[in-house]
Amino acid sequence: MRRAVAIAVVTGLALGLPFGVAGCQPTATAPVGVADRTPSASASPAPAATTSAATTRAFDGLEGAHDVRLGVVAIDTGSGATVTHRAGERFAFASAAKVFIAATVLDDASPADLDAVVPIEQRDLLSYAPVTSQHVGSGMTVRALLDAMLRSSDNTAANLLVARVGGPSVVQQWLRGTGDQVTQVVRIEPEFNEATPGDDRDTTTPAQFAADLRTVLLGDALQPDDRELLVDTMAGTTTGDATIRAGVPTGWTVADKTGTGSHGVRNDVGIVTPPGGAPIVLVVMTSRSTADAEPDDALVAAATRTAVSALHG
Repeated sequence: MRRAVAIAVVTGLALGLPFGVAGCQPTATAPVGVADRTPSASASPAPAATTSAATTRAFDGLEGAHDVRLGVVAIDTGSGATVTHRAGERFAFASAAKVFIAATVLDDASPADLDAVVPIEQRDLLSYAPVTSQHVGSGMTVRALLDAMLRSSDNTAANLLVARVGGPSVVQQWLRGTGDQVTQVVRIEPEFNEATPGDDRDTTTPAQFAADLRTVLLGDALQPDDRELLVDTMAGTTTGDATIRAGVPTGWTVADKTGTGSHGVRNDVGIVTPPGGAPIVLVVMTSRSTADAEPDDALVAAATRTAVSALHG
């Protein structure tokens, strides 16, 4: 990294907490019939939750109606108000982690590095490669691979970028340098979408991802030009029209990254900003008990509406 980040201070500031706060807000009882519910014992940053009883009931109702486990953190960076649900439980992050793959690449790259061409061979292609599949033989610049990974969630682009920085362990180490002692980055696409209940590999907590997003997208973990590039690219995401973007009021701006995996994993994370207001850091994560359960965009949108309404209702 170009700069060391003070681990404990950044984690606390990222969530707007006094230094030294630990633990998590207790969460509501899960609906019957969903098996993957046991939270990890790993420590996780604790948002200073201001979640009302009515909001908790609304999240519980969504879990029951959709037979799903739901994790939410929403932090109004202007007022400090914070809404949480299962904030300290582990969820598979799936492609939502591509935000931090991008941050790792950007933090280590000069402008010349971003313009370097990365070869793409037929053997590199995964089943979901809508952009990189058009550049076999010719290759793509690092900048173009970042765009493909963030806007289109191109899996081949993600793997090429992870390989370029030195593997998943380097992405995890970069997160450790920002104060994240929770997120486990172990595998690459498509394996990190397996989301097997009880397997901590390639998981995080909503609280930790919210802290990471605030540090990376709104803080000083990246140089200003790199941060601007990352946020602007996320603002052009094409895979989240039915998730967070469908849950915020008209006129709000959204910079997000979705993720989808087995066991009904459907995530969306990023920042949403009302006209003239401060950004809200938002993390919505879901999972179900069966491996072939379908992801639920409408649930993510509904959870977004509930969180936003609690902060700006």
